[in-house]
Amino acid sequence: MNKRIPVITQIQVAGFLPKRPRDSHKGQFGTVAVIGGANGMIGAPLLAARAALKLGAGCVHVGLLAENAPGVDLLQPELMLHSASAALQLPGVKVLAVGCGMGHDLTAQKILYHTLKLDAALVVDADALTLLARHADLQADLRARKAPTIITPHPGEAARLLGRSTNEIQAARPGAAQELAKHLHCSVVLKGADSLCVTRTGKMFINKTGNPGMSSPGMGDVLTGMIAAFIAQGMPADDALLLAVHLHGAAGDALAEQGIAVGMTATEVTEWARWLLNQWASKS
Repeated sequence: MNKRIPVITQIQVAGFLPKRPRDSHKGQFGTVAVIGGANGMIGAPLLAARAALKLGAGCVHVGLLAENAPGVDLLQPELMLHSASAALQLPGVKVLAVGCGMGHDLTAQKILYHTLKLDAALVVDADALTLLARHADLQADLRARKAPTIITPHPGEAARLLGRSTNEIQAARPGAAQELAKHLHCSVVLKGADSLCVTRTGKMFINKTGNPGMSSPGMGDVLTGMIAAFIAQGMPADDALLLAVHLHGAAGDALAEQGIAVGMTATEVTEWARWLLNQWASKS
């Protein structure tokens, strides 16, 4: 079945990112808010936020749930850090990324509930997907959204959302991805080897970039931040999804070509993704 699914190509996606005028300013490239980071998991939203910043978002805020949350990211001080509740009230946010390291407790559930009610594009990942699987009312809120929504499950998260086993998802990946998109009225990337992307209109694409070296912590957080960055810069959500998924894997492949097959980090993927995107943009 995979042979009949169109493959995402660099030629297809390289021209998606809008050209930047000479007299541009940061306000033209959108504001992203990344919401997550419960106690012990602050790194996850910071990875997503750093990726959003380095892939071109104009402003990036991070809303953290942790009680001991830092006030600044010392490695990336360009980011603006807040409490999660404060981040949800920021004006002018074009896209939110929610779920990275968020946890599953009642506070996280309430944050997700309020996030789903906002009139902004939304990327839903990680713990937010687990909460969706556990709470039918949150799924109903997601289905009712008018603004674009993208969910980014790995096979285990997809299994929980569909009430199946991971083995069942892996045995019928295209059908599972399409069912998720239809059931939740959103765009989907079902991650894994040969990630599958389903657009809001039901079109499916398969991605062939990426390699086993990317099986390491934080890779999904980086992908979430990349998708958010591209939406913030004015791309339609489905175009942002296809570009981010393909570029994310291509960055991992570039690292593998340098001989880094074991110990590849999500931070390195962000750096290579930025470099590749600039190369592609200069040629398109």
